[in-house]
This record gives sequence, structure tokens and C-alpha cells, in this order.
Amino acid sequence: MTTDTLASPSPKQQIRDQAHTNRNAQENKDELSREIIARCMALPEYLRAQTVLLYLDVRSEVRTRNDLDQALASGKKIVVPYCVDGELELFHLEQSDELSVGMYRILEPKPELRTVAAKKVDVAEIDMIIVPGVAFDRRGGRTGHGKGYYDKMLEHARPDTPLIALAFECQLFDEIPMQDHDVFMDKVITEKATYEGRGRG
Repeated sequence: MTTDTLASPSPKQQIRDQAHTNRNAQENKDELSREIIARCMALPEYLRAQTVLLYLDVRSEVRTRNDLDQALASGKKIVVPYCVDGELELFHLEQSDELSVGMYRILEPKPELRTVAAKKVDVAEIDMIIVPGVAFDRRGGRTGHGKGYYDKMLEHARPDTPLIALAFECQLFDEIPMQDHDVFMDKVITEKATYEGRGRG
């Protein structure tokens, strides 16, 4: 056997694996997601934000799609991310039929709309960013899938833009190992509580 086959996963990867297992086993995802979204939409940060970045759920993430129409009817400018060559692009979503199921069964803006100049949004315009993730801790530590898509985008967000993570309680761990480039959330919202994170300050 080679050294590679004997190497054990890093602590962060072990947390990711356990979080995926926990999340996949979570029952009542639709019901709990609605509770989490309701908590999010009641936040003062959400109520005062004019432009909100809302992720589109994939696989077993907290589901945002069920409340998308409510967000679109709120009078806020709703922006959704999609991935192009390892980078997140931002799209001004005005109605849900501007989305279609793309690669990997991910809900994305229709390809023919992505080149429309008026649909492109700069992250500096966003007043509140709703962030997905694989695992979190109660101080706002976060890990995603390890590709850094959100970390790269969040580097360019305004310092005053709150970062709000949505998660099921089963995705919370005592401590997420954080590196210098990792970004702490301002709040982590689960079906049970809203945890105050360290944020970027």
C-alpha cells in the first residue's frame, strides 16, 4: 500500500463528510427550510436590504426555491448566483420562469438571458448575501465543498453587507477549522436558532 492510500481525510474533510451524511438523513427538509427562510426574512438586515443575493438550493441544502416567489414579490431586487468556469456570476432574477434546470440538475438562469447586460449584477451592489454551505459552527465558521466559489466572491462584497448562512441544525459542529482566506458569517440561521457569528470584522 502506498502512503496516499493510508492517508486519512483532513479534519475539515471529515466534517464535510459527516455534515453531508447528517443533511441527507434530515427529515422534513421542506418544512424545516420554510421555518429557516421565515426566520431569515424576519431579520432587520433582510427587511432593510434593497438588493438581496439568494442562493438556489442544490441537492439536500436548505431549500430556497419554495420561497422564491415570496422573495420576488417583496419588492426587493433578488439576485441569484450561477457558476461559470469556477467563478460565481450574479443574475438579477425578476420572475421564476427565468430559471431552468441546467447541468447537475441545478436550477440556473436560462442561458439565453445571461448575456443581457441589465441582468448582470456586481457583488458590490448587494445589501445582504444569503450563503449556503456544507457545515458551520455557532461562531459563523463555514466550510463549503472546498472549491472556494463563495470565498472568492465574498472577497469583493462590501464590508457592511451582512453574510447570512442557512443550515439545518444537523450541519452544526463545535468548531470548523478556518484558514486565513476563509470567511466567517455574520449569522447562521437554523430551524432552532439564529446564531451570531464573528463576521468579517
